[in-house]
Amino acid sequence: MEMVGGIRLAQLFTNNQEQLLAEWFAQQHAIASRRGLVGEAELRNQFTQFVSLMVTALGSSERIDFKALAWQEVRAFLAEMSAQRARQGFTPAETAMFVFSLKQPLFTRLRDSLDNDAATLADLTWMISTLFDELGLYTTEVFQASREQVIVRQQQELLELSTPVVQLWDGILALPLIGTLDSARTQVVMENLLQKIVETGAAISIIDITGVPTVDTLVAQHLLKTVAAARLMGADCIISGIRPQIAQTIVHLGVNLSNVTTKATLAAAFVVALQRTGKSVTAALQDAPRAGRSNDAFDSLQPE
Repeated sequence: MEMVGGIRLAQLFTNNQEQLLAEWFAQQHAIASRRGLVGEAELRNQFTQFVSLMVTALGSSERIDFKALAWQEVRAFLAEMSAQRARQGFTPAETAMFVFSLKQPLFTRLRDSLDNDAATLADLTWMISTLFDELGLYTTEVFQASREQVIVRQQQELLELSTPVVQLWDGILALPLIGTLDSARTQVVMENLLQKIVETGAAISIIDITGVPTVDTLVAQHLLKTVAAARLMGADCIISGIRPQIAQTIVHLGVNLSNVTTKATLAAAFVVALQRTGKSVTAALQDAPRAGRSNDAFDSLQPE
């Protein structure tokens, strides 16, 4: 965008800064107070910085080009502000209002100063409208990009949190899975499990799918890939949590799990893992009455 009048607008900002702040602040404070995340002092400081940068950019040339080098600091300020508001929970419209809230106050000051010059008033009004539309669109673009980055980071964190590898016993790991198992999550599952195998030197890994709602051909393939990767690292795998519905589905799909040990519960898989690592389940107090004792799968573990 190229128009004459940049220096004239810079003077308008400079001569009316207090009035502009008062009218702009009234709208911004109403938005910020609903969120409860931006204080009065911070709002005033943001306005002061923004106006100072705008005056410098406008005063650099009679012609205005928001994409020019002279506007780099304005773009940087708006980008930082938009990213911050995206993290704070503002909406795109509320973020864009940081810029748009100055339109009406500027139009009022402009009309008061150019009441007898209709042509110049029309030119500068159009200039302000076009410039601030660009500024507002820029804040929205940055906001959306920042929000997408936040979402992607949160998804990665959720993937890592939803695939914990737990060491149940010396040489025995457990990987409880909850939710859908897709290609991206399988990669995270595999990396976490293999890393834990390297760290602990575990010989048995139990993959528990009790929390997986459905098992289709794709999910079964992901499980088999994880089992194969663990075996390459020297750890055998047991799949637990095979419910009747899942067992029927696997049979119906023709998925071959014949070379993988499967159990209905994690407790049953744990007993098998203990046996394979040379341990057995025994009662700590064989003569004690069962009343009041724990219903755990075992009371103590002793090597054979």
